[in-house]
Amino acid sequence: MDMIKNTCKKADGSTGIDFIRSIIQNDLKDNKEMIITTRFPPEPNGYIHIGHAKSIYLNFSIANENNGIFNLRFDDTNPAKEDIKYVESIKADLKWLGIDWGNNIYYSSDYFDKLHTYAIKLIKKQKAYVCSLNADQTREFRGTLKKPGTNSPYRNRTIDENLELFTKMSKGEFDDGTHVLRAKIDMGSPNLTLRDPVIYRIKKVTHHRTGDKWCVYPMYDFTHCLSDSIENITHSLCTLEFENNKPLYQWFLNELDIHPQPKQIEFARLNLTHTVLSKRKLNELVEKKYVSGWDDPRMPTISGLRKRGYTPSAIHKFCEIIGIAKRDSTVDMALLEHCIRNDLNKTATRAMAVLKPLRVVIENYPKDILDDELDYINNPEDSCMGTRKVPFSREIFIEEDDFCEDPPKKFFRLTIGREVRLRYAFYIKCTGIEKDQTGKITKVICTYDPKTRGGSSPDKRKVKATIHWVSAKHSIKAEVRLFNNLFTKENPAKDKSGKKFTDFINSDSVEILESCRIEPGLKNADPNTRYQFERKGYFALDPDSLTSDIPVFNRIVSLRDTWAKISKRQNKKKS
Repeated sequence: MDMIKNTCKKADGSTGIDFIRSIIQNDLKDNKEMIITTRFPPEPNGYIHIGHAKSIYLNFSIANENNGIFNLRFDDTNPAKEDIKYVESIKADLKWLGIDWGNNIYYSSDYFDKLHTYAIKLIKKQKAYVCSLNADQTREFRGTLKKPGTNSPYRNRTIDENLELFTKMSKGEFDDGTHVLRAKIDMGSPNLTLRDPVIYRIKKVTHHRTGDKWCVYPMYDFTHCLSDSIENITHSLCTLEFENNKPLYQWFLNELDIHPQPKQIEFARLNLTHTVLSKRKLNELVEKKYVSGWDDPRMPTISGLRKRGYTPSAIHKFCEIIGIAKRDSTVDMALLEHCIRNDLNKTATRAMAVLKPLRVVIENYPKDILDDELDYINNPEDSCMGTRKVPFSREIFIEEDDFCEDPPKKFFRLTIGREVRLRYAFYIKCTGIEKDQTGKITKVICTYDPKTRGGSSPDKRKVKATIHWVSAKHSIKAEVRLFNNLFTKENPAKDKSGKKFTDFINSDSVEILESCRIEPGLKNADPNTRYQFERKGYFALDPDSLTSDIPVFNRIVSLRDTWAKISKRQNKKKS
């Protein structure tokens, strides 16, 4: 993948190798025959999000840089929460991001038979036992961070008893929750994950791949490390929340005498302001209908960002800039927006769209000119994108806020007696207005200077404002959705007042404008094309509106670049 490089670019603009790549380079020096093998192991219980993108690019790029192997593996061990629709959505999102796993797609469910054999091996080594405590008792016996756990009364069952009970569990002879298989480690360990963790539980639920073959399913911690070893993963790259699980990861491999072992390396997860990146919380937003679905354009999911109009290159650039660190931190949403602006400024086609139309009549424009066309530059950043013809007529629409009857100071746009430039068109001057019975302005009356065709004056006279427009006759109706942050609080998941994260949902996170007017060339807009609506931001056609009579455009991001201003201020302070 061309856009993935073997260096990370830090927020200060410097580049350098990160600590994970440094470890891998040293490992290759010690073992030149090693084939670097990494994986992305999502659980198919929801859509992947921007936080996952960081891990995806890291694992994929490291394999690529070292001519290694990258696996896509679904850790599908909990059929009660998993679904094939999540599998398909994750595959689609990865392909859109540019990730190519070739034939290396796997499922933990592929290894259920082998994992079951491993569990029996632990029982025979007296390293696992069937526990019959209920869920409340198990929590009570487990202890706390300050209080050691207590051994289960079933901890000393014989090997034969455990084998018999586990066999019956596997055959479906017990109800859910009556028994579990636990590893026998240390109930007094300061690390709670080592206090005899559950490795198998009864779940009489149909699995999306194995059907009703199994009545018991392995736990994630047991499955994850063993799946890594089965696939010959050399470096298990995971986020810091799995640091406490590392001793358990190694315990299973050691007790089952598995060598060589994958090397687990932890890195900081991505935290982003004004959103949540917990799959459980995202699922709550969907289930309780705070959003329209996993692909709602306000969601931080890859599907949501794609529907909103983000590009894979912008997401990759964002991951590259934040880099790989050892400590968790929170990244400002403004940086993500900065990355998409930079990307689209170079590639987006310019277009004119009036979101809140106000009719303008140019009285001295010839009535017999039916179809005048003006040249319009597609992208001033790239001359290769050329120009196109945009129709002009005697009646046009401008933005409501581009006219003011009683303008305040420093208002340089259209008002009675003032001249402004119409983008790529003419100079116009307001001579009057018309209002309805409520006093609302319904029409602005203007004259134009035909000598200023193309938007420039032969006598070099200056105007203080240029405004955009569309022809009233030729423009088409459209719906435009303006998105803002989904949450009002910077970190909605960590509130000390006791409020739930959903209490901070922004009631103004979307504004729907149903009477917009867009230039006629956007009638057959492509969902894969991004547009800069002059002075309004970057937009993309919502793919769900392809079958609609009225096109719907989502605003990807506004033109304001907060992050660039923040960076500029920081650089000034440093200098």
